[in-house]
Amino acid sequence: MSPLRIIFMGTAELACASLTALFKEPDFNVVAVVTQPDRPKGRDLKLQPSPVKEVAWGLGLPVWQPERARNEDFVAEMRELEPHLIVVTAYGQILRPSLLELPPFGCLNVHTSLLPKYRGAAPIQWAILNGDAETGVTIMKMDAGLDTGPILAQSVTPIRPEDDSQTLHDRLAGMGAELLVPTVKRVVAGTVTAQVQPSEGASHARKIVKEDGCLHWNLPAVALWNRLRAFTPWPGVFTHLPDQPKPHLLKIWQAEVVSGVGGPAGEILAIDKHGMVVGCGTDALRLLLVQREGGRRMAVREFLAGHHLQPGDRFV
Repeated sequence: MSPLRIIFMGTAELACASLTALFKEPDFNVVAVVTQPDRPKGRDLKLQPSPVKEVAWGLGLPVWQPERARNEDFVAEMRELEPHLIVVTAYGQILRPSLLELPPFGCLNVHTSLLPKYRGAAPIQWAILNGDAETGVTIMKMDAGLDTGPILAQSVTPIRPEDDSQTLHDRLAGMGAELLVPTVKRVVAGTVTAQVQPSEGASHARKIVKEDGCLHWNLPAVALWNRLRAFTPWPGVFTHLPDQPKPHLLKIWQAEVVSGVGGPAGEILAIDKHGMVVGCGTDALRLLLVQREGGRRMAVREFLAGHHLQPGDRFV
C-alpha cells in the first residue's frame, strides 16, 4: 500500500510535535502543511511565520497560508492533493463541511483536554485555573461543531503542583503526538471505535484575554495561586502598587499559599526574608518573584530594597 496522504493543519507551537511525528512515520506522506498567514509581532511589527510554518520549512514540506480556510478556491486546491486524511492541531480557524468531508478517512483533531470538558480555545489554562487534578489529550474525528466530534482516543496526565500552563502545554503536546500516530493507523485499519461525546460534563474554555490576569484579593489564596499558574507565561497575573499619585502595575511570577493565616484582602500582612505575605479571602499568598511595570523580574527581597512597602499597606 502506498503511503497515507495527509494534509496537516496547525499554527501554534502546540502543533509542532504532532507535525513532526507524522513526518517521521514511514507509512505517512505529509503532502501539505496549512497554517495561518504570517502576522506582525514585536515592537517593530515585523511579519513573523507561525511555529508550524518554521517546522514545515525545516522538514522541506510545502506550506499553504490561506487567509480563510473556508475559501472555496483553497478547498479546491486541497481537493487536488487527493488527501486520505486531514489532521488538525491548534490551527485557529473553523473548517467548513466541504473541507471536513473531503478526505475518505475524515479530519482528525488533537485537542488538549479530556473532552467533552473544556471545548474551545484555552483548555490548558482553564484546567489549571479550576484546580483540576488531571487533564489530558483527546484525538477526535471532527464534525461541524466546536470540538464536539466523536472521541477516538484519550490519554491522561496529572496536573502537578509545579505545573504552569507552559509546562503542561509542553507535556500535552508530546502526549498528543505520541497518541496521534497509532490512532491514525487504527482509523485507516478500521479497528478504532468512535465514542460519541456525552453531553454531561461538557464545558467551554473561552479564549484568555490580558485582563484575566488581574488578581482579586478577596478570592481564596489557592484560587489566586491557580490563576498565577494558569496564566504563566501569558498573560501573567498582576496587581497594583499603592503608589501616589498613580498606582503602578506589579506582575507576580512566583507565589505560594500560606495556610492558616488571615487578614484583610490585599493587605500586606508580613514581610520576611522569603517574601511578602498578602491577605486573601481565605488564607494568604506569599509573593516570591515579582516584576514592576517596565522593570525586570526579581526576588521580593531585592524588590523591597527599592520600594518602601510595609505591613499594613494594601495592593489596589
